[in-house]
Amino acid sequence: MDRGKMAEAESLETAAEHERILREIESTDTACIGPTLRSVYDGEEHGRFMEKLETRIRNHDREIEKMCNFHYQGFVDSITELLKVRGEAQKLKNQVMDTNRKLQHEGKELVIAMEELKQCRLQQRNISATVDKLMLCLPVLEMYSKLRDQMKTKRHYPALKTLEHLEHTYLPQVSHYRFCKVMVDNIPKLREEIKDVSMSDLKDFLESIRKHSDKIGETAMKQAQQQRNLDNIVLQQPRIGSKRKSKKDAYIIFDTEIESTSPKSEQDSGILDVEDEEDDEEVPGAQDLVDFSPVYRCLHIYSVLGARETFENYYRKQRRKQARLVLQPPSNMHETLDGYRKYFNQIVGFFVVEDHILHTTQGLVNRAYIDELWEMALSKTIAALRTHSSYCSDPNLVLDLKNLIVLFADTLQVYGFPVNQLFDMLLEIRDQYSETLLKKWAGVFRNILDSDNYSPIPVTSEEMYKKVVGQFPFQDIELEKQPFPKKFPFSEFVPKVYNQIKEFIYACLKFSEDLHLSSTEIDDMIRKSTNLLLTRTLSNSLQNVIKRKNIGLTELVQIIINTTHLEKSCKYLEEFITNITNVLPETVHTTKLYGTTTFKDARHAAEEEIYTNLNQKIDQFLQLADYDWMTGDLGNKASDYLVDLIAFLRSTFAVFTHLPWNLAPLSSTENESNEHKVYGFNSNA
Repeated sequence: MDRGKMAEAESLETAAEHERILREIESTDTACIGPTLRSVYDGEEHGRFMEKLETRIRNHDREIEKMCNFHYQGFVDSITELLKVRGEAQKLKNQVMDTNRKLQHEGKELVIAMEELKQCRLQQRNISATVDKLMLCLPVLEMYSKLRDQMKTKRHYPALKTLEHLEHTYLPQVSHYRFCKVMVDNIPKLREEIKDVSMSDLKDFLESIRKHSDKIGETAMKQAQQQRNLDNIVLQQPRIGSKRKSKKDAYIIFDTEIESTSPKSEQDSGILDVEDEEDDEEVPGAQDLVDFSPVYRCLHIYSVLGARETFENYYRKQRRKQARLVLQPPSNMHETLDGYRKYFNQIVGFFVVEDHILHTTQGLVNRAYIDELWEMALSKTIAALRTHSSYCSDPNLVLDLKNLIVLFADTLQVYGFPVNQLFDMLLEIRDQYSETLLKKWAGVFRNILDSDNYSPIPVTSEEMYKKVVGQFPFQDIELEKQPFPKKFPFSEFVPKVYNQIKEFIYACLKFSEDLHLSSTEIDDMIRKSTNLLLTRTLSNSLQNVIKRKNIGLTELVQIIINTTHLEKSCKYLEEFITNITNVLPETVHTTKLYGTTTFKDARHAAEEEIYTNLNQKIDQFLQLADYDWMTGDLGNKASDYLVDLIAFLRSTFAVFTHLPWNLAPLSSTENESNEHKVYGFNSNA
């Protein structure tokens, strides 16, 4: 029984195992079923497992059959649909094959196009690489082309800058190309070419400014003249409430008094007149007349090339040579003012250029170099002016030369050059000017005295009377009360000589203008020159007239009267000088006029000449008398010769009634002595 239970238990265990294996076979993938089957064959219940398997298969078949029976109609429908799909699939296959055939046919052109595109892409890549290389080389070629253009147009400094950029910036980027090596080899040659051409331009510039220095100087002096005229206009504005007349007012008063007999040249101040005419014109600056770019270019080029010192030495050496040529005056410079003007223009032009170079370049010239040149120029100019001015005998030319020298000095002073030595030299020329004025006025006085009629000035109207009084300071209440026509006691040479003395003073004053002298110095100079005019020039002229052989008693008497009135007018000359110099006569150092002594000496000489001539006339009458020593007694009747002599004396003495009161006693005394002489001779006869 136990054996039966054990057999039953083993049978159950085997059945469970077979069931597990079957489930495993059903649920396991076919590829992994081998181990499961091996475990079946390894056991002893192989037959029973097969039975179990057959039973399981039959069960599944029955289930499949049931399922197929249940789904049969669906399956038939599916097969029918599948067959239809098969036909459509065939059609689709045929269409696909047709489409494929067409695609293959059409694809041949596309393949060809793709091949062409491939080639184009390759060419495009090559072209792009070429463009990149050309873009790298093109700036080099452009810079080189720009360099050649700048060389052709003589823009050498930009060309040098272009060359620097080409050498250091562009060529290193393409140095492996053959044409770049050629460019690199040409760079030193191009530098030398630029250097040579710029030096040639500098030589042309130096030659040009040497030829046009006078024009440059003329322009600079015109500018200085315009500035001085503006300064004078500001200084000469009328001052309200001024108690003393200005110099300008004195000139205006003086001009209204001058007669047409004035010897003053119309070109007395030709420099100022010419410049005044051009005041309205805009005068260009000196830098506008000269193109300094060659100097700047050459300086920059030599600086870049490292040869600046060579350039500076060359420039200074050439300019020194030109300075010596400019400072050499022409031999005939003293003949005309234009000779001096051209000489000054060249000097001013030279230093204007150098001053411009000094201020627009850095170190090409320095102040020490300029001062050295100016010292040389100043010494040579002063020596030349001393030599040539000594030949000048025309005071108008000397005055114009003075004005030109002042303008020359003022122009250079504007540019910072010391000109004190020039003004010191002008003081030397002032003495020469005074001498030439004295010579000129000697001729003026001689002409006035020779042309005078030595008779009182007749006036027939109030206008003529005022004209004479306006020319000469004369006041006589009795003469003013007399009806017209009437006569002034003096002859025409009195107002003429008076006006010429004032004009001489004015001429002296004109020379002192712009010399930076004080009013006291100007006053002292004018008074000394006027004293020389009175004591030497006018005195000699009067003495020569008085000592003439053919001068008559009437002329001598008129000279006495004239010198008396001129002596009285000396105080008005003092006032005239005071008005134009603004220096009071009470000043300690003021020089007094010696006119009183001059006219007194002339009057005494005339009186002596009258006495001498009168005695000579009486002696001549007595010598010409032819007496009949054997005649009878004629009683108290005088001879005809004595009657004529007495009539002559009386007519002569009547002239003396016009003499001033202080000379009349002398004349009457001489009259009485001569009459006694005659009547004494008559009684002896």
